[in-house]
Amino acid sequence: MSERGGDKTDMSEIKILHAADLHLDSPFEGLPAGKAAIRRGEQRELLGRLAELARREGVQLVLLAGDLFDSDNTYYETGEELCRSLSQIPAPVFISPGNHDYYTPKSAYARLKLPENVHVFSSGDIDAVPVPQLGVRVFGAAFTDKRSAPLLRGFHAEHEDGMLNVMCIHGEAGARDSVYNAISEDELKSSGMEYVALGHVHKASGLKKAGDTWYSWPGCPEGRGFDETGEKTVNIVTLGDGKCSLETACIASRRYEILNVDVTSTDPLLAIHTTLPDETVKDVYRIILTGETDSSPDLNRLYFNLEEMFFELQLRDGTRLRRSVWERAGDDTLRGLFLKKLRAKYDAAHDEAQRHTVEQAARWGLAALDNMEEVVKHEDK
Repeated sequence: MSERGGDKTDMSEIKILHAADLHLDSPFEGLPAGKAAIRRGEQRELLGRLAELARREGVQLVLLAGDLFDSDNTYYETGEELCRSLSQIPAPVFISPGNHDYYTPKSAYARLKLPENVHVFSSGDIDAVPVPQLGVRVFGAAFTDKRSAPLLRGFHAEHEDGMLNVMCIHGEAGARDSVYNAISEDELKSSGMEYVALGHVHKASGLKKAGDTWYSWPGCPEGRGFDETGEKTVNIVTLGDGKCSLETACIASRRYEILNVDVTSTDPLLAIHTTLPDETVKDVYRIILTGETDSSPDLNRLYFNLEEMFFELQLRDGTRLRRSVWERAGDDTLRGLFLKKLRAKYDAAHDEAQRHTVEQAARWGLAALDNMEEVVKHEDK
C-alpha cells in the first residue's frame, strides 16, 4: 500500500519511520486479567518489531509522535524494553510526548536512561535539532500536561540550503476546538515544514498535503479495543526532491474484529462457521447475531463451541423477533393473549431500546409457555 505525490524544491532524499500511539501498559479492561497481562507483554514485543522494521527497511530517521505510554504508571519491564529496542535502531530517534505520556521532570522519559541515539522533546515550545549528516532539521515539542494549547499557532521555520525541515509532534489536525494541540491546515501550510509526523488520532490518515507541507498520522500500530478494529500499521515515508511517498507496514500480533452474522432461518453455529475467515485464533472478536428468530440464540452454547477459535470472544444478540410470531397475537389462546398484550406495549414503545426489551420479554414468555405445554402433554399421557 503506497501513496505518492510530487512538487518543487531540490533536496536530498531521506527515509523515515513514523509511528505513534503505542499506548504501552494499557489496562485492557475489556479482557480477563490473565489475558490483559498477556496483551501488555505483547505490546512490549511491538518495540522489538519496530526496531527490526527500521533495520530491515534501512530507515535513516525515526519519528515517534507521542503516547508511547498509556499513562505515567509504567512497568519497569516496559521501560527496559523501550531502551533496549531503541538502542538497536541504527538511526536517530525523536520522541514528542503526547497527552497520555506528557513530559514532566518525574515522567518516564525523565526517569529512563535512554540510548544516545534518542532525543525526547521536553518543552512546550517548538525546538529544532539539526542532524547535519542527514541534511535534516527535526522540529518538535512536548505536551507538558494532559492538554495542550495550539503549538503551531504563529510558527514558521525558514529553510536552510541543503536541509529538509521535518516535524514530530502530537496533536489533532483539523479539529479547531481540540484541547490536544489543535492544528489547522493553514498552520501546516505556513509551518515551513516538508513533512509533519503527527500522532493522537488512532485511525490512519494516509498521506495528506497542505500547501507545500506533507503530513500524516499513522494511527495506533495495534488495536486495544473494538473501537480500533482491523489492520493497524506504521508509516514509512520517503521524502526529498520535492516529493513524498508513504508506505504502511503492519507489526501487530493481534487484531480486533466485529463480525455481524445473519442467523435468519439457519442454525446460529452453522451461520458463524460459514461466515468466519480462516485464521481467527490470534484475534479478539465480537460476533453480533442479526436477523429474525423465534427465540433468543443460546449464547452460552455458542460460546462453549467457539471460544477456542479466538484469543478472546464476545457474543452479542442483535436478532429481532420473527414477524410471523406477532401474527398470532390475535389467536384465542393463552399464547395469543400473551402476545396481544406485548404487541400493544411494543407499538407504544418510545424508542428502539424499549422495543428490544419488549421483544426479549416475548421470547422469554414464549419459551416458558412452550415448556409448560410440553409438561402438560407429558402428564396427560
